[in-house]
Amino acid sequence: MDEIEGLVLDASALLAYLQGEPGSEVVQAALAAGAVINIVDDAEVLSRLGDAGEEPAAAHQHLQEQGLIGGLLEIVPLTEDDAVAIARLRAATRGQGLFLGDRACLATGLRPGRAVPTADRSWAAVDPGVPVRVIRP
Repeated sequence: MDEIEGLVLDASALLAYLQGEPGSEVVQAALAAGAVINIVDDAEVLSRLGDAGEEPAAAHQHLQEQGLIGGLLEIVPLTEDDAVAIARLRAATRGQGLFLGDRACLATGLRPGRAVPTADRSWAAVDPGVPVRVIRP
């Protein structure tokens, strides 16, 4: 699998940061240290921003102009190895309600064993083989 640098952000963590929600300071520190997000979680962020009334392409451009996308945060692709890891994670995460995007994030974290910050508390009950940090109390 490809090596990646920094923490791997879940869509919920990036959305918490963008919306100034509890835990956003953890994400801010992760961004300062060099974080990544996979393309599926990036699409989920843009979809949620679209649900809130922002046009996805305009939201993406705005995040680029802010220096977030392509600056503090690198978007990484998924690989064939990630697809296998995502499928393997299904059995271990299905009971906690984790979806494809969640497993894609965890699979991205498995590449070099990077920690994954998330705002989704249900991840605390999962042992995916990568450190998971729930950013909200």
